[in-house]
Amino acid sequence: MRSPLAVKLVLFDLDGTVVDSAPDLAHAANLMLQELGRTEQPANRIAAWIGDGMIRLVKRALTGEINGEPDPALFARGLASFKAHYAAHLAVRTQPYPGVVDVLEQLSLQGFVLGCVTNKLETFTRALLEQLDLARYFRVVVAGDTVPARKPDPLPLRHACEQVRGRAERAVLVGDSANDVLAARAAGMHCIAVTYGYSQGRDLRALQPDRVVDSAPEVLQHLRLHD
Repeated sequence: MRSPLAVKLVLFDLDGTVVDSAPDLAHAANLMLQELGRTEQPANRIAAWIGDGMIRLVKRALTGEINGEPDPALFARGLASFKAHYAAHLAVRTQPYPGVVDVLEQLSLQGFVLGCVTNKLETFTRALLEQLDLARYFRVVVAGDTVPARKPDPLPLRHACEQVRGRAERAVLVGDSANDVLAARAAGMHCIAVTYGYSQGRDLRALQPDRVVDSAPEVLQHLRLHD
């Protein structure tokens, strides 16, 4: 096995990396579709649409297409409906992936600085972290509307580094999507890709992240605290 990555700051994506939120996202999307009199979608199909933020998820649910653009008035109604339903079902079935809490605990005890960088809107991000008792692990949280850009743009990662006075070359992003790998590369930091999340069917190995793991506990094997 290759030598562990020497880092101080460990940033985690949220949906598909720290938590399995697909059940609640799919439920909210189908309640929205039901309210608008439209055909509901299978949960696994909605899960394949996760990763590019709430606006894109709602558009995909309304059109059934990955890059679909619904009628603006319909989208406005759909987004308001989705937000209301998701707020009411934020952590009903959403849970941390197996081993994630132990990974966060171990990294914290070892002296790593932890952060969460997600394309999820901040109001839902912080509420979800609080409801699942995960907020205490993260010194910095950068959500999809914290700064003017979202992953794969590197700005959220750079902003996270600035907030904790960290250096990108001593940081790693753990994520489940192409957005994560591309953002980390653009920000000049390491990246560990997880295979258990929402990759939209892409083989992340083709993007050449520094490491690829099949479970959260494996992350610990690939990190060494940089003094």
